[in-house]
Amino acid sequence: MSHPRILGMDFGEKRVGLAISDSLGLTSQPLGLIERRSDEQLLDEMGGIIREHSVQLLLVGHPVGLSNRDTTRAKRTRKLVKFLRNNLEIPVETWDERLSTTQANRILNEMETKPSRKMKKRDVIAAQIILQAYLDHRNLKRSLSHD
Repeated sequence: MSHPRILGMDFGEKRVGLAISDSLGLTSQPLGLIERRSDEQLLDEMGGIIREHSVQLLLVGHPVGLSNRDTTRAKRTRKLVKFLRNNLEIPVETWDERLSTTQANRILNEMETKPSRKMKKRDVIAAQIILQAYLDHRNLKRSLSHD
């Protein structure tokens, strides 16, 4: 049984990491990186990716501070999410991305990735972590509701 594709996004002012769910809706796969110049340019590139992969949901990592306080980055992300919701034809949801970048850095250190390549890989891995957490949560909810 094929599930609708979900696109995961780790938003940054310079780079946006992307991951996509597999056709079973179980795992998050790396998709790539967008070098962001403006919200409009990001929207244009996202629209192409959404069409190319038949994406039905965009999941944006929401950077909640460890103290649950609103951060400058969280406010900026909310502004982008509102822009995307107003301009994309698919639903846009947010997911707590707390510590996803820390996890991505740990993975890259374990892989002994060269420092020059870490920045670009980190954002994609963070997007994978965000999307995988969402998929795991959704699938656990489904399995518990069928018991």
